[in-house]
Amino acid sequence: MPDLSSGGRFGAALREILADTTAFSRHQEANMRPETVEALGAKIVDSGVKYIYYMLPTLGSRTVAKVVPAELYKRMLKKGIAFHRTALTDLQTSREGELIGGGVDAHEFWGLPDPETFQVLPWDTEVGRIFCTAYDPPHLDEGGGRLIPLDTRALFKAAHRGFTERTGLELRSGLEPEMTWVGPGIEVVSKEDQSPAYQVENLEKMRPVYKKVISYGQALDFTMIQGDYEDDGQIELNWDYDRAELTAERMTTYRQICKQVARELGLQASFMAKPYNGKMGNGCHHNLSLWRVTGDGEDENVIEDGRVELHATETARHAIGGMLLHTPGSMLVMGSTVNSYKRYWDAGQFAPSGADWGLDTRGVAIRISANGRMEYRLPDASVNPYLSHLYLLAAIEHGLEAQLDPGDPGEPSAVLDGVVVPNTLGSAIEAFEADEYLMGAIPEELTRIFLQLKRDEWARYCGQISQWEFDQYWEAIP
Repeated sequence: MPDLSSGGRFGAALREILADTTAFSRHQEANMRPETVEALGAKIVDSGVKYIYYMLPTLGSRTVAKVVPAELYKRMLKKGIAFHRTALTDLQTSREGELIGGGVDAHEFWGLPDPETFQVLPWDTEVGRIFCTAYDPPHLDEGGGRLIPLDTRALFKAAHRGFTERTGLELRSGLEPEMTWVGPGIEVVSKEDQSPAYQVENLEKMRPVYKKVISYGQALDFTMIQGDYEDDGQIELNWDYDRAELTAERMTTYRQICKQVARELGLQASFMAKPYNGKMGNGCHHNLSLWRVTGDGEDENVIEDGRVELHATETARHAIGGMLLHTPGSMLVMGSTVNSYKRYWDAGQFAPSGADWGLDTRGVAIRISANGRMEYRLPDASVNPYLSHLYLLAAIEHGLEAQLDPGDPGEPSAVLDGVVVPNTLGSAIEAFEADEYLMGAIPEELTRIFLQLKRDEWARYCGQISQWEFDQYWEAIP
């Protein structure tokens, strides 16, 4: 049985990765190889790009960037961009006036570009983008040159590599990002208590939206596969599954696509988890599978064994056991905002609220909707996809390593006895801190700062006086 307090093999491996002070220099050396410089230069010239965003995702799932003239790509490959460290924590100031993540005296981080991520933005082909990886500057006396654990994109990539080395498996995923659009011309009228879902008339109203979103996605190498209308102003457009880090990266890009389309069409587009009572919230189901890569093009999905009837294999059951056991501890990531938990309180809107699993039923946390795929239904559309995949990967490895048994659908095992899913951000904070395994598996700096951000958000919410309170109490006495 792994040492829960240290996060097992998962936590030990990440600590080793984050202790490497040569990470920056090795990345820089790889960037400056003549063939790398030449290849990126050729792509830039051929594309006609004149400006490039050098960008990183933040802890709160925003994206920060600097724009640089394209001809300076050689300089950027070597030196990268520099930001104040608190850019990775959304430049959020606490209620007490402290800049969370290090304060005003925090040193800069250096972000080296990952040249293989260069792409042209299809809505303005003079602009391109490149993702970067954040490091502590090499000149620091202690710890310089190390990967910064607040760079969730880089951290998940590193964690996934280690997972594959230890297990021989890779995590693949496909997301279902729901979102809400509002604006002139797309209003919906439907009968009382009747859902507008799936109606072609409502898809027709959204035709300008989905045409642009799909075409921009295709131009950015998404394999767009399907989409539907789900509730008032809510659409879901899906792309094909892939390695989990690529899926997370595409989710970051998808949000930018949608915001751009909204600007072009004079609409508003939101990934807010629960915009309205009585309507479905915006979920982001994670469809997960584990693959053994053979190298000969015949990769094997190890949670599929060829049986026709709907089922979960032993490997899938162990993974499910890990994910369900750590659902309370990871809910602060899966439902990362105060608003996230309104999804679970609104009865009858297809949002799960328990640590359970089942076969093709939408009321559970993990649904086996097709053989070879585990649909984790708790995350919402505001989730940081790198962080959600990181926590799911840690939980899956625990399940595989300890061979955890989730029990049968509707009949949880003793391992899951007493597991309760938080239903407010405040209770999610408590469950997050109480999960010894996850607290040991995920880097201390990340958990500490994430907790500080979420405690501050919860305190701000608890201190707000709402219209509901006025309606309930203003004239209540005598």
